[in-house]
Amino acid sequence: MHPLFDHISQEVAITPDDFNQTLHYFDHIHCKKKQLMIRAGELVSRQYFVIKGCLRSFLIDDNDREYTVQFGIENWWMSDFTAYFTGAKSILYLECLENCELLAISKNSMDKLYIKVPTLEHFFRQKLERAFVSFQKRIISNLHKSAEERYYDFLAQYPDIEQRVRNYQIASYLGITPESLSRIRTGRTQKK
Repeated sequence: MHPLFDHISQEVAITPDDFNQTLHYFDHIHCKKKQLMIRAGELVSRQYFVIKGCLRSFLIDDNDREYTVQFGIENWWMSDFTAYFTGAKSILYLECLENCELLAISKNSMDKLYIKVPTLEHFFRQKLERAFVSFQKRIISNLHKSAEERYYDFLAQYPDIEQRVRNYQIASYLGITPESLSRIRTGRTQKK
């Protein structure tokens, strides 16, 4: 079956006919490594479902320091969701870390899809609830866990991603320096 059908079917029952209607609302796109799908300061019209590849959302501060907000791998949804849902300009960049195959859907198409296939409104509500919980856990983790504990949480959330992303990107996700990440990894290797 189609990866999106499998993804949706894990959460809600969707008929093949409803799924075929659903696909008409998405654009199937291929993107190159290093391609920016979203730039800070722009309006965000689409969110993306990752069929194949790896993406990263990040922001850049006034000192040109990058802060990774999220990685997106197969079966993940990516966008600057604040901008997507509110119509505000993006504060994030969305970059392809690998050549990617994505499904893109606009907010307008999503609203039409909810009417056409009501099951999907329930599906996306569940996804948003889980995303909210995940982000809240990450904020709490960043407030009281050590860098090493955050690294292990990262490995649990993104198994096997270390080979797909650069060390400085992982460090920026964890809120630490690349040197600190290296020390944590060295300590981890010595414990084995």
